[in-house]
Parts: sequence; C-alpha cells; structure tokens
Amino acid sequence: MSKTYYVTTPIYYPSGKLHIGNTYTTVLCDTLKRYKALRGYDTFYLTGMDEHGKKIETVANDRNIAPIDHVTEIAEETRALWDKLRISYDDFIRTTEKRHKTVVQKIFEQLLEQGDIYLGTYKGYYCMPCESFYTETQLDENNTCPDCGRETSQLEEESYFFKLSKYQKRLLQFIENNPDFITPETRKNEVVAFIKQGLNDLSVSRTTFDWGIKVVSNPKHVVYVWIDALSNYISALGYGTDQNQLFTKYWEGDEVVHVVGKDILRFHAIYWPIMLMALDIPINFKLHAHGFYMMKDGKMSKSKGGVIYPDTILKYYGLDELRYFLLRELPYGSDGVFTPETFVERINFDLANDFGNLLNRTLSMINKYFDGYIELNEEAETDFDKDLQQTIKDVIANYKENMNTLKISQALQEVWRLISRSNKYIDETMPWVLAKDEAKKNELENVLYHLVESLRHIGILLRPFLLEATPALFQQLAVEDQFTTWESMQFGDKKSYHVVKKPVPLFPRLDVEEEVNRLKEDISGKPKEEPVEETPEITIEDFVKLDIVIGQITECKTHPDADKLLVSQVNIGRGETRQIVSGIAKHYKPEELIGKKVLVIKNLKPVKLRGVLSSGMLLAGSNKETLEVITSEKLNPGDIVK
Repeated sequence: MSKTYYVTTPIYYPSGKLHIGNTYTTVLCDTLKRYKALRGYDTFYLTGMDEHGKKIETVANDRNIAPIDHVTEIAEETRALWDKLRISYDDFIRTTEKRHKTVVQKIFEQLLEQGDIYLGTYKGYYCMPCESFYTETQLDENNTCPDCGRETSQLEEESYFFKLSKYQKRLLQFIENNPDFITPETRKNEVVAFIKQGLNDLSVSRTTFDWGIKVVSNPKHVVYVWIDALSNYISALGYGTDQNQLFTKYWEGDEVVHVVGKDILRFHAIYWPIMLMALDIPINFKLHAHGFYMMKDGKMSKSKGGVIYPDTILKYYGLDELRYFLLRELPYGSDGVFTPETFVERINFDLANDFGNLLNRTLSMINKYFDGYIELNEEAETDFDKDLQQTIKDVIANYKENMNTLKISQALQEVWRLISRSNKYIDETMPWVLAKDEAKKNELENVLYHLVESLRHIGILLRPFLLEATPALFQQLAVEDQFTTWESMQFGDKKSYHVVKKPVPLFPRLDVEEEVNRLKEDISGKPKEEPVEETPEITIEDFVKLDIVIGQITECKTHPDADKLLVSQVNIGRGETRQIVSGIAKHYKPEELIGKKVLVIKNLKPVKLRGVLSSGMLLAGSNKETLEVITSEKLNPGDIVK
C-alpha cells in the first residue's frame, strides 16, 4: 500500500488580486505534491479561501453587493488563476460552504462543553485589515498596528475565550519532543520564545459583525477567524461527519505538511496545535513557514505601485519561467527579491543557456554524427564517464534530501549542478574532435549516450518543477513513459535512443533591455521614459550591413496584448514570409496596410514584443504630427533597397 502525503496552503483571504507571493506558496505545494506522486505516494493537496470577517462585510457593503457575492467572485477568479497555472489541487475549500460550517459549529460547541472555551469580556485595540487584537503594550506609536502600521480602534465587547494558557506547557513539551515540527529552525525559535513569555487566552468570537458562522448555543456571536479558518484543514477531509474517510486516510496517514507564510506562523504553530490537543486529535502535521517575495524597495504594496502579478509573467513569458524563478530565487528560511533584471537573467542563463543549450547541442550532435540513433557502448568508456555517473548519483541523493526537507531552491541548485557538469563533460570529451577520427566512433557514441542519459535524469528530476519543458524534453529524446519514472533513474536503464531530427529550443533567449523595461512598466504602472540620445555617425560599411528589401503586407492584425502594436505577415520574396511587429497602431488600421509594399530590414535579430515573435522591421518616417510607413509602387517583394 502506498504511503500517504497531505499538503496544504493557507486559505487565502479574498481582499483582492493575488500576487506572486500567494502564487509562490501555491506553486511550492504543487511542486511538493508532484514530487511525492513521482515517488509513488498517494497524495492529497488542499487549498481554498477564508471568506468571513468584518473586513469582507465592509468591502461588500462599499461595493453595494452581498458578502457572499463578493467572496464568490474572488474565489472564482482564484480558481481560474490556479487552473491557468496548472495547480494540481484535489480540493478547494471555502469557509462559507455548509460542509465547513457544520464542522466549525460542532468543534466550538465541543470546546465550550468541555470547558476549554468560556464567556467573558474583551477589551483591546483592533486592526481591521489584519483582523487582530492587541494590548496597549503591543502597539506602535500613536496606537498603530505593530504588523501593518495602520490605525487601530479600541473595542470592548462580550466574547468567548479559548484557554490557550491551559495547554502552554504541553505545547512546549511537544515542540521539544518533535524538533522538526516547525521549519526553518529560526521560526521554531521564534515560536518557543513567544510561548515562554506566557500565553493569554484567545478571543474566539465577535458580536460587532454578522458575516461569519453563528455560535449554535448563542447566535448573537459569530465564530472568529482562528477556529473558523484553521479548522479547514480537517473540515475538508470530513472530520466529525459520516464522510470522514479522507480524514482517516490522510490526516491519520503518513505525512501531513502545512505550508504558510511567516506572517501567519503564530496562528499555525500555537493556536492550531492547541485546538487539536483540546479536541484530542493527533498533531500529525509538520509546519513550514517560508519568507516573502519582496520588491527592491521593500514589501510588495499595491498602494505604492510595487507589485508583480502572475498573469503578467504568464502573458509575456511562460508557465515554466514563472515556476522556475519563484522556486529558485527564494532562499530557504529567508526573504527573496523580485527584480526584472534577476527574472530575465534566470531565464537567459539558467533555462536558455545552461539547460536548453545542453539539450540542443546534444541532439544536434547525435543527428549529425549518428543520424539520430545511438546505443549504450560500455566498452568505449572515457576517463570522464565515471565522474559524470557519480555526479548523477550524488545529485539524486542530495535532491531527495532537499525535497524531503522542503529546501526547494537547494534541490533545483542540485539539478543545475548536473546540468553544469554535463556541459563541462562536452568540453572535456570534445565530440567534434572524436568525430574526425573513424577509429574513435565507438568512443564518440559513448560520449553522446552519456549526455542523453544525463538529460533523461535531469528531465525526471525537473518533472515536479517544469510542467511544459520536461514533456518537450522527453518528446525530443523520444523517451518512453516507463523511462520517465523515479524508479528508472538508473544509469543505462534505457539502452538506446532515436531522437528527433530537428531540435526545438525549450527556452528562447530574451532581449534583456526590452524585457526589463517591459516588466518595470508593469510593476510601476507608468510608462518608462526613454533617454534622449544623440545619433552617432556611421560609415558606409555600417550602412551596407543592413539587408533592406521590399516586402508586401499580406495579413495584418492588432497585437493580442498591446493596443499600440500591429502584427503583420510580410512577403519578402522567394517564397518567404516574415512576421513583423510594429508600433504603428495609433496611425494605421490593420486593413489599411494589407497589400502595401513596404521597406523591410531583413537581417534584424528576431525578438519577442509582448510575447509575439518579430523577425524584421518596417521602415517609417515621422514628425510631431504623424507617422508614415515608407512604401513603394513599382518595386516587387524581394527587390533590394540600397
């Protein structure tokens, strides 16, 4: 019987559009699930929405809609985003669902009946954005919230309290007995220090708003966020109902992992395990609290115009580019920084240069020297083979250890160590030199076999991370499904390869300046001002480098993601058609250009403009009032302009 693995994100608060910080948590859990499934585990992945509270009620009132309509709208947008990101969740829990409400009410009444909850009066300072209460000594200057810096309001109301203090010693003992309960260790130390200061009983109900789950025995109270939201991890599994098979299977199974941001560490490391103790439910979970993705100037802030959204990355680049950056760039136990420069560098250097180029070089040599077909030849081993094979073994072992301890960035670094070693192996063995000597044909085949086997292993290790590139890799290597499994990671398991004839780049290189500027515009929301530069003088030798020909526009349409750009199909003669993207939509409608003969710079380096490939440039003249594409009447497509 397979071991079980249950992984959860926190349930997200429907306050607005989710940025890459929330996306990181969700992608991380998705990667963990895919890794465990690759290892043969029976997996279950839960995510969802925390949909109650005064803030939701206030936002809905401001929008003049019912709270349920507001949260449903956000939930649908969130699910659409997760589907676009191919998140492999098994359940999406919403705290407004009946299945959750029933469990929360039962839990509250049980804790009340056994004396772990009592009725009292709460007096303190309340921060609505954080939905948190603070004592006067916890506040910053001018009674502002210590977490977000906003103003708080003083409240006094009747409230039910949960006896955290009753379980303080027991929780400390549990953490001491289970040193890997909270990771990273710095987070565990924070929690232990907080508990040792003494736990105050926790206010767990409210009477100042109605948008929540009613306390059955006293309906003027609604259950506050701590019991409501935290219970989702077991309500989604059917705890306390007749449909509790999932609870028995996964909560009481082999591995349970809660992944949260460090800002909600205390709730999951203190309130949640104490709730479980009081309910006599085993604390089977491990808690991982990761850092934040920051912008260069500090924490992501919608009000300051410093936020990057996953839709932006998907629109211009791709799913794998987003997943790789998020999982590679956030160090274990620390915060990470998103900058346009580092994002583009990761794509160009790691994905395009190191990984993509390794595949392209290997396939090209197999096709060139062996017409696409090679076999294992153990009799022709080189001096470098054993080192490469040992690197593969070491990388698999280190990768496994890092993945099991949630050191995801380190696991990716290990895979790239194998990619780098494989690239170095090419330089050491010099296949192009071996190919010149017919007597060394077996040695050449052995070298190329080692490269393609290394790539197969790399593809398997990257399966949980890169959802589009790994199937493309296996397709180009023509690797059958049985050789893409964890169990097949034995060197030489696949004895022969018959690769595709024409390699397709996994990750095209990006124009650094153009893509950095594009991302900066999206982050700031403001167009980037271009510096004014003097035009340098050129010589006739510079000019003749330009290959300018006549082209005729056969099709033209508006760019799907940019109102200022037109995408034209241009016949440049000799049966060749180029796709050219031009910033002329302000001056021309697409239909006005069809049929025009235009001047085309043919040998301009291809680039992607807002995600669409442009292979050339149209020439135009402009002044302050207008822009005009330069046309010709008598010349034909392919005629040279000089």
